[in-house]
Formats: sequence, structure tokens, C-alpha cells
Amino acid sequence: MFQPTASPLVGRQDELVRLTGLLDRAREGEARAVLVAGDAGVGKTRLLDETAVRATEAGMTVVTGRCVDLGDVGLPYLAFTEILGRLAGDERFAGLIAEHPLAQRLVGGGGAGEAAGREADGRLRLFEDIAGLFADLAATAPLLLVLEDLHWADQSTRDLLRFLLSRAVLQRTGGTSQRMAVIASYRSDDLHRRHPLRPLLAELVRLPSVERLELRPLTDTDIEQLIRTLRPDLPADDTIRRIVERAEGNAFYAEELLAATADDERGAGSAEVPSGLADVLLVRFEQLSGTAQDVLRAAAVAGRSVGHEALRAVVDLPADQLESALREATGRQLLISGGLPGATGDERDLYTFRHALIQETVYSDLLPGERVRLHRLFAQLPDTRSRPAERAHHARESHDLPGALEASLEAADHAHRVGAPAEELRHLEAALDLWGAVQPSERPDSSGLTEVTLTLRASAAAAQAGENHRAVALTRAALARVGSDADSELAARVHYTLAGRLLGIDSVAAAFTHSSEALAMIPSEPPTPTWVWAAATHVMAAHYKGDEETARRVGAEALGKAKALGLHDAQADLTISLVGLGAFTRHTPEGRQELRQARALARKAENDSIELRALFNLAMGSFESGALDECLTWLTEGLDRARTTGLLTAHYPLMLRYLRSLVLYTLGRWDECVEAVRADTDRMPAAGVFVTGPALYVALGRGEPGAEEGARVLLDQPYDAMVWIVAGIALTDGAALRHDPEAAVAQVHATLARLTEDAAGVRHPIGIRLAALALAAVADAAGELRLTGDESGARRWTDTAHELADLARDTVDPEEDNWFGPEGRAWLARAEAEESRAAGRTDVAAWTKAVAAFTEYGDAYERARCARRLAEALLADDHRAEATEHALAARETAAALGARPLLEDVDALIRRGRLEVKAAPEDAVLTARERDVLLLLAKGLTNRRIGEELFISGKTASVHVSNILAKLGAASRTEAVGIAYRQGLIEKSPAS
Repeated sequence: MFQPTASPLVGRQDELVRLTGLLDRAREGEARAVLVAGDAGVGKTRLLDETAVRATEAGMTVVTGRCVDLGDVGLPYLAFTEILGRLAGDERFAGLIAEHPLAQRLVGGGGAGEAAGREADGRLRLFEDIAGLFADLAATAPLLLVLEDLHWADQSTRDLLRFLLSRAVLQRTGGTSQRMAVIASYRSDDLHRRHPLRPLLAELVRLPSVERLELRPLTDTDIEQLIRTLRPDLPADDTIRRIVERAEGNAFYAEELLAATADDERGAGSAEVPSGLADVLLVRFEQLSGTAQDVLRAAAVAGRSVGHEALRAVVDLPADQLESALREATGRQLLISGGLPGATGDERDLYTFRHALIQETVYSDLLPGERVRLHRLFAQLPDTRSRPAERAHHARESHDLPGALEASLEAADHAHRVGAPAEELRHLEAALDLWGAVQPSERPDSSGLTEVTLTLRASAAAAQAGENHRAVALTRAALARVGSDADSELAARVHYTLAGRLLGIDSVAAAFTHSSEALAMIPSEPPTPTWVWAAATHVMAAHYKGDEETARRVGAEALGKAKALGLHDAQADLTISLVGLGAFTRHTPEGRQELRQARALARKAENDSIELRALFNLAMGSFESGALDECLTWLTEGLDRARTTGLLTAHYPLMLRYLRSLVLYTLGRWDECVEAVRADTDRMPAAGVFVTGPALYVALGRGEPGAEEGARVLLDQPYDAMVWIVAGIALTDGAALRHDPEAAVAQVHATLARLTEDAAGVRHPIGIRLAALALAAVADAAGELRLTGDESGARRWTDTAHELADLARDTVDPEEDNWFGPEGRAWLARAEAEESRAAGRTDVAAWTKAVAAFTEYGDAYERARCARRLAEALLADDHRAEATEHALAARETAAALGARPLLEDVDALIRRGRLEVKAAPEDAVLTARERDVLLLLAKGLTNRRIGEELFISGKTASVHVSNILAKLGAASRTEAVGIAYRQGLIEKSPAS
């Protein structure tokens, strides 16, 4: 009787939980109804289909009736006729249908009208007979009625629905309950002010047994998931991003845009709306009067929104005709008066297209000459003159290229002043496109502005926006335009700028080459700002290349010249670079004092980028010294500063965001870590994907599926050292957790080879951690082979363990490497303890040292992992009491973190060793936040409502609910609450 659709259901878990809860209550005898509202294409039918699947699987009878748009000749009771026809065609219900002759007559068509004509109460008897039929069906098996597209319902269908919900189906009579649910959907964007469904909805939602469920647009993440599910072979991230932007949360629009990629190589990147979708969108537009269509065309030229006065000036209509046309357009829900939801201030005076694709479709329907004329009119409006970005757009579309160039440069200046580098880059690139098309005499009279300097400015904006590879490409373009006859100062500036951009993409060797060329182009005497900045860049390049002698020598000379010239920001930049190259490092009090002074100098010079570099190094110094709370303080200050200056997507703020999540992960505040990463990934530039790393570490620790795949996806982009560090950690640990030593060892070598490829002979400190992680799998493999008597195989892995441990030891020399701090000592201690285990020794001292080292560093999870190994070593030496103590400590941490693999491992050790560990309370399995979620779950709250109560996102609440279900072994929310009551995790209130 029910055929589901093929499209995947995404982003509707909260709504699905609410509807399945309705089904649970209906099966228990509490009849309920839900009115599901949402724009066309937002996913109502897909949600109802999934609900119907769940109902069918639960043993309910599901019947669906659809209303159809038949204009003024609608057929009475059409949806119910379809429902009754389906029931009559099912041999299971044929007998029941026969017992209700009026309802049966409706199936044949025309009978209802004849009954109404013969007797005054014929209509009421028909309604009662249909209600009785549904009651009898519900008595046989729980019943779900689904009515779709109620906005097209005829008057008779609306009247029958009103009767069923207000007087019959949902009412209990004589103490008898009805196992029945009704779900009806309608398009909210079709309900103009005088739509006949409006009064009925207002009446129904006041009934206590009727709920309203509004489907909001899907999130960008949900739309992306839908696209990747439908087209897993689609590799173009730009195409996906464009579809997501244009769909604005509408699943149908996204599917149509996606389908267009198969037929049009431009795909979703094309400015045109796919023809099939355009036809759908134009239907309502073409129902408007001619005047209203003209007004809407003019509004489309203005963009997504347009002010009333601007529209009045362009269309030149009498006030009453303009207002009538606008009332018609808003009544048809093509325009929204007052802007989009949440609009404030001046935005309330706007008319906004309900969906961007409606605006795009109407705009593409304009004639070329009409489009140019309207753009010219908008460009000449006084209000537009004060908005350069808007003026640039209208000038360009009306073929006024000099005006467009001037306005683009003004828009870039404005974006720079308000701290919006991505927008600044967009306007500067537009200006670059226009530069060659505008005669030199018609270009703006800006002092010193050339195509080269304009390109350099665009590269700076790209770097601040986190578009590092775009910044390199733009600087290379500037270098190509310099020419051999350019002055040496400008050429040197381009070279050292390119060197800095190359360092941003970890191309160290090329950066060193260009910074060397910059220094060679200009003399060091007399001192000039250009030479100082070239030297400052060369110091960083030399340091990253491993040439510390050059870095110290050039840095000292440049610092002296910066002081002599009064270049406070260059002085600050050089001071930061020289910390660590001299007597003090950033994790010493003296080094951090130097960094604080550098920060003050940068602040004095109003150089936000260098101030953020100082703040990052202050945070890193605290982190490396093990002062994690102090680190969080610097991180908060740095991110607040980045937010204030609009530089959250620049390099150092991205590093600050990663470090904040890493500190939260290290301190065992895993839920906060995941939430921070989720907040950070909103509008994250491509260069910032490494920020998700700590969330991957959490997923691995909790045994969540897809963590390793997520790490591999990170590598599908241009090279970035931080990405390789994050992916290397996740993939090495993931292989170790899967007991795959070959993969773990191979990942260590692949990661280190890539990280040091551009700086031969330089040791990368991440090697200590990678070696320790891989050693866990190697030691396991050696131990297993030793137990089976395969000494040869065990020796092979023991040799590998020695090689990995040597790699860790060679990575750092505590006597020489002044960056070596608590974290390095902890990972080295673990590596050496794992080496001992691989050799077959139960080295209690080594594991005691590792536990102490991770305790000093503050890493809760690694301390617990080492404590589990220490308990195993103590047990082997028959120190049962101490083994029990450390096993219990490891178990407590694993349970608090939700680290199921470690928890299961510790429990297996306890069982295997027959340790006398008092059973931990059941609620120890749940984190404190999960217990909070469980209490709200017991109250029947949706994920969205849980999120609102706990000040977290609905997505985060959903993750917590999934974790609770997994830990309690429950298949549904209802079952989880039942288990929680039985186990005493929550108590029933006295009222219940």
C-alpha cells in the first residue's frame, strides 16, 4: 500500500524522532495528529515516506491520500477517496469497507453528493460513517493516515478533516482509546493571506491533540551530505559548495542543481538556473498581473533584496499601482515584506525574494536590453552611490567599466576597513579583471596604484582570508608583471612577499630562494624598510629550512636596523622569530616576556597580523611548558583579537583555533573539543581543514566509525604541513587501534617523509608521537607471535620496535633541543615503554615513568592508556593491589571520556586478571553531559529542544543521544529511557 521514495533522508533526525514518537503514542492508544508545514521542495514528502516506513515496520496500517491542484474544478473528497480506494482494494479490509456503505459509496465516486441531496444530514452521516470505518480499522491494527499537499485540498476534504480531528478520530469516547495517527502536510509558501486553508489551520492547531511541525531549510552540512550521497563520484568541491549556496537548504532545488551537472559542464557553477527548475519557479511568477511582473523583474535586477524607494524610482509607477503590485507579489509569497527572518533596522524596509533561485530565474528571464537599462538606473540612484559594492555590480552589468573599476576599489577599501578579507579579495580580483579593459586615462587617480601593487594587495587579502594557494598564485602573477626594467625596491618587495606566501603553504625551499633574491636586489646600507622586511622574511625561511646560523645573523642585523628606522612592527616580527634562536625559548618565562614586548610593539604599530603571531607564540609557549590553563587564556585573548579585527581565517588565528581544540582534547574535555571544532568549521577556508584534527582524535578514542576515512579525506588537497600532521596522527593511531602494525609503521614513515621533504636532514618533532603510537601495534604483534611460539616473527617486530624507538630518541636530544618539554618527554617515555613491551619485558618502571610523564603534561586519555599498560605489567609481576588501582583509574577516565575501546580493553584486563574491582555504578558509563541529555530525553524533548536547554547545537545533542543509545545498548530513544529507569540512572518523578 505504501511505496517509499529513493532519495536519502538527511538532516531530519529531530523531526523523525518527533513523528516516530507520535507513532509510539498512537500504538499505545493515544490518537494524535501532526500538521507538517514547509516550503515546496524542503523535504516534507521524504520525511513522511520515512515515517511511513517506520510505521509499517512497527505493524501499523499506513494509507496515503494526496490532494491535487485541479484549479476551480476540484473533485470533492479527492484525498479521502484515494485512501478509501486503497483500503477497498486490499482484501484484508474489504469486509470492513462493506460494513460502512456510505464510505463505500464514496469509493465509487458521486455517491456522497447523492446522499447529501436526499437528506439534510446526509453529509454528517457520511462523515460519521468514515470516522467509524477508521475507528474499526484502528481496532484491528494501529492506523496511520497520511494526507499530502493539503494546500490543494478541496472544501469537502477540508471539512471532513476538520470533523475527524475536532470531533471524531482524536476523541476518546466511552473510555475507549483509538490507535490512530494522522499526519497532514502542506506548503507554507503557498498560503497567501486569503488562502482557504489558513482558517482551518488556525482552528486545528488549537486542539490539544494536534501539533504543528515546521520543516526549516536544511543546513549547509545536510545539503552537502545529500549531494555526496546522491553523487559519491562528484569530486569537485567548488561545484558542491556552489550547489549548497544556491539551494539555500531546499532539498529539491539541490537535487535539480545536481542533476544539471550531468548535462552542463558548468554545472552548478553556471549563472543559469537549470531549465526544469526554472519552469517550476516561473509558474507562480506567471500567475501575476503584468504590472506585478514588471515590478518583480526590476526587483530581480536589484538583487536578493530591494528597498521600496529604490524600486519606486526605477519602475516609475504611481504609488497605488506599485503598492498593489507589491501586495500581489507578497501575497503569492514570491517576495517577503520586511526582509528575511531576523532582519533588523533598515532591513525591515526591504522586499526580499523568498528564495534566491526565484530571483535568479526572474532575472534570467529578462531581455538583454531590459537588463542593461535597469542596471543603469539602479547604478544612478543616490543610495547606490553610497554603496560601492552594489554600484560596482550595476556599473559592470550596464557596461560602465571605468565606473565599475572605481567602485570595486572603493568596495575593497571598505571591506578592508571593516575587517572582511574575503570580500576585499573578491572586489580586488574584480578590479584586476577590469584593469586592462579600462584606458589609463579613465582609471582612478590613486597614488602609486599599478597593476603590480594591486595584485600584491589582492595576495595579502587572500592570505588573510585563509586562501593560501590563491595568495601564492596572485603573488606569482605580480612577479610576472614586474618586468626586468622595474625598480629594484618593487622587485625585492614582490620576491619577499612571494617568499612569505610560500611559507604559508610550507614550500620552504622555494621561499628561501625568493627571500635570498630579495636581499640580493637591494643594499643593506643605508637601511631601508624594504631591506628590513626582506630580511625578516629571510629569517623565517632560513629557520624553517634548518639554517639557524643564517637566521641568527640576518635577524640580529635586521633587528638593529628596524630599531634605527623606528619600524615597530618589523621589530616585533623579528623579535618573535629570534625567540628560540637565542638563549631563551618561548616556553621559558624569559622567552614569553620577549613575546609580550613584541606583542606591545605590534599593537603600537597597529599591525594586527604580527600581533596575532605574537599571541599564537605566547599560547604555544604555555602549551609546550605544560601550562595548559595559561595557554587557554592566551588562546581566548588571541581569538577575541582575531574576531575583532576580522582575521579569523588568517594563518595564525587558524592555528589558534586548532590549538584551542587540542588543549581541550588533552585536558579530557572532549565534548567541549568537539563543540569547538564544530563551531570553527563554519565557513572554514580550505587552508583551515586541519582545525578539525582534535575532533578526529576524539572520534578515534570513542571508537566512532569514519574517523580514519575523515583523516584520509584531509589529504585530498594541496600540501599543507598541519594537515599532514593531523592526518598522520589520526591514521597512525587508527591503524594501531585496528591492530594493524604494518599500516601504522608505513604511516609513520610516509608522514615524516612528506613533512621533511622540503628540508632534508631536519628532524620533525611529531616523529616522537607517531613512533609511540605505532609502537603500540608493533608491541601487540610481537607479543601475540611470542605466545604462539613464533620467535622469528616476534624478533622481526622487536627489531621494528627498536627502530621506531630510535627514531623517537633521535628526533630529540634534551641537551640540544630547547623546545623539548613535558609533551615530548611524555611521548618519549611511552615510546620506550612500548619498546620494552615489544621485547617481551614487563617493565613496571618504564610504564610508571610514562604515567607520571602524561600526568605532568596533563593528557587525561594518554595517562589512562598508559595506566592500563602499567596495570598489566603490575599484574604480570603479581602486584595485584596496585594493578587494581591503576586499572580502576584507567576505567574511570575511559568511562568519563566515552572512550569505549579503552573501556572495553580495561574491562577485558580486569576479567582476564580476575582483579577484584568493585562494579562501577551504571551511570559511570555516561559522561556528565550525557546524563544531562538523558534527563531531558526522559522528558520527551527533541534534539533541538535538548540543545536549547543545554546551550548546545541540535547536532551536538544528536551526537550525545547516539552515544547514550550505544552505551545503553538501546535501539531507540524510548528504549534508552526505559533502560535508564530500570538501572536507576534516572528516577521517575513522584507525579509519574
